[in-house]
Amino acid sequence: MTSGAIAPRLARLAWPLVVGNLLQTFYNLADMFWVGRVSPDAVAAVSLMFPLSWMFVSTAIGITAATIALVSQHVGAGEDRRADHVVAQTLLLTLAVSVALAAAGYAARRQLLAFIGAEGAVFVASLAYIEIIFLSLPFTFLFFAFRASLQGAGDTRTAMWLMLLSAGLNVVIDPVFILGWGPFPAMGTRGAAWATFLARGVAVVAGIYVLLVGGFGVRLRVGDLRPDLPVLRRLVSIGYPSTIDGWARSFAAVVMAALVAPFGTAAIAAYGIGVRLMSVSWTVAGAAGQATATGVGQNLGAGTPDRAARVTGVATGGTMAVLFAVAAACVFAPEFFLGVFVDDPDVIAEGVVFLRVTAPFWAFFGGTMVIQGAFRGAGRTEVAMVLSFLSRWVFRVPIALVLAFGAVTVPGTALVLDVGPNVGVVGVWVAYAAGSFVSFLVAVGWFRRGGWTEGVLESAGEDGDDPKPVPPEDLDAGND
Repeated sequence: MTSGAIAPRLARLAWPLVVGNLLQTFYNLADMFWVGRVSPDAVAAVSLMFPLSWMFVSTAIGITAATIALVSQHVGAGEDRRADHVVAQTLLLTLAVSVALAAAGYAARRQLLAFIGAEGAVFVASLAYIEIIFLSLPFTFLFFAFRASLQGAGDTRTAMWLMLLSAGLNVVIDPVFILGWGPFPAMGTRGAAWATFLARGVAVVAGIYVLLVGGFGVRLRVGDLRPDLPVLRRLVSIGYPSTIDGWARSFAAVVMAALVAPFGTAAIAAYGIGVRLMSVSWTVAGAAGQATATGVGQNLGAGTPDRAARVTGVATGGTMAVLFAVAAACVFAPEFFLGVFVDDPDVIAEGVVFLRVTAPFWAFFGGTMVIQGAFRGAGRTEVAMVLSFLSRWVFRVPIALVLAFGAVTVPGTALVLDVGPNVGVVGVWVAYAAGSFVSFLVAVGWFRRGGWTEGVLESAGEDGDDPKPVPPEDLDAGND
């Protein structure tokens, strides 16, 4: 990404990420498709669990944002051995965090479901699903660490092929576990979770093997697995804003799901299907943002910040053009896309409104994600975090509260203010659209201000730490 025409190089880097992210989305779509053959309660249960599950996926992405920044900038600077060391420390960090979160989440699973608003049969189906999802968290985190390591080095295809293997396995065993084909009992939502557990486990085993063998831009060396506190601190210091960002984004999604819950099962199911269709835009934009992070990081490491800015501009424009086309299809034929997952007329009717309100603004949301990727590649993860907070907690959630319910209770008092038109669940859909547009304007303005071109390698030693995350040279001999 440091030389040659930007658009074709960016496309070569981005398309495997698009495919990989689509396959990640396919996990969720396959689960929704097959549980839709069980009952509306099962669909509602998986719908409510999507934002909660995404909370943990976002945490993994946040932690590994530092990996992409450091690995890409080391590779751009020609410091491949230091990049390898960062990879090993990333695996240690993600494993420790994922185990802790899995234990905490499992212990609080009932309270989490109660907070979201799951009740009755939906609560039971949600509990069966999330209990197994928590067990799969270490697999999820390790796979994202593997993907970020290769991505920073410029290899996006290897992770795509492993994701294809994992998603394909998930599709095959989903109906077997969910509906009880062959000798297996029908497990409903629990079966969907077990299918995800096994598919992700296979991907992780294959990914670790790839890193150990090497030859894909970076390599996992056993000797580097000893904890290196300066490197771990740097990963945390760069990565924690992205982790907070991921939690804030996902918690906002949980809150939005809770705001939808009072409007009934049809609204919940429509929201779940609609968000999954909307996740196609996240998939494309997320991949473009990841490719942009790599391009920006490598160019800053090579000392070419002007080219890093051009990479961002090309990626943003191309991504928005694609998403406008995708959104147009959903606006003009919403019943077709919704009918793939459910045949309930009430759910489809509610979903049509969701798509026609939100889809025209998917491109703006995607443009913001690409610009956030540029900031992350520069190591400015705190800026990406602030943009997410603004998008969700300043624009989206307040607008949803005002429009959907029309009243706000003043904290600490019994005073209720009538502040909105109370248009019902449509107000939640409008909040998605408005937040996407306004946050894009803010992101563009912030990026054009500059101040992100310094990178993180040059400033790594300002706090007294060694900016070179590599063990002494005499360790190299025994690390193969």
